[in-house]
Amino acid sequence: MGPFVSRRELLLGAVLLLAAPEVRASVPLRIAAIDWAMLETLGALGLTPVAATELIQFRSDAVEPDLPADVVDLGLRGSPNFELLHLLRPDLILISPFYVRHEAALGRIAPLFSLPFYVRGEPPFEKALAAVKALGARLGRPDKAEALLKEIAGEIEGFRQTMAPFASRSTYIVNIGDARHVRVFGFDSMFGDMLARLGLPNAWTDRSRFTFAAPVPIENLAADPDARIVIVSEVPVEARSGLRNSIIWNSLEPVRKGRVVQLANVNPYGGVTAGLRFARLLAEAMLAGDQRG
Repeated sequence: MGPFVSRRELLLGAVLLLAAPEVRASVPLRIAAIDWAMLETLGALGLTPVAATELIQFRSDAVEPDLPADVVDLGLRGSPNFELLHLLRPDLILISPFYVRHEAALGRIAPLFSLPFYVRGEPPFEKALAAVKALGARLGRPDKAEALLKEIAGEIEGFRQTMAPFASRSTYIVNIGDARHVRVFGFDSMFGDMLARLGLPNAWTDRSRFTFAAPVPIENLAADPDARIVIVSEVPVEARSGLRNSIIWNSLEPVRKGRVVQLANVNPYGGVTAGLRFARLLAEAMLAGDQRG
């Protein structure tokens, strides 16, 4: 029998496909991700989108997951390329409540799946875990989601045990904005939430200030002179020389005593992948620098 299929066989196949939902479920969905936290969650479940937003920036700022080169870049998260997205004909579009203004336009292209991660004043990691379960159920991968959640819990417990010797000292977690300002992460940030889960006290007791510009003057880090400072992600080029020569920065007790740790780039608005990446990089840096003292 040759490779050609008869009309009768095609019709029979169509009937079987309509009659068997489990067959349809086995066909890979074409998924587009507008929100980065949703993109991370999709990757954690072992799936790759056909398209996502700001991929050059994502690969630089988030780093993980490693996305194949054939994932289509939809442009800016705040203003994705709707025409390109329409041409790609996705089966599902992943967003979060941050994109409510685009829901009508996106909804005309494909069904939407939206989950919250960041709510002001609330720790986000539990929401990121809930997103794994919800997206796994939506995509027909509940078992994969449950296995992943158990794996994540085990990793966090392992990091917590590793970090136990460092728990006597509080920690500032910051992004450097410029030579005079930092962005400080409180309990309602991914980094602050993970810090608490690792058993380390946060030196910043206020809420995070999620603004485009780093809003906290560097001198505010003098409030807890016994703390350590963890810098997350690269320091902007224009701030490096200014920071090295800054009287204020160099007068901070943690800086004078060498209690400053630098981490590689991590997405501050990510999902479980960002949370685990932060925990892993922090544990490695603390062990390498012996930040107990």
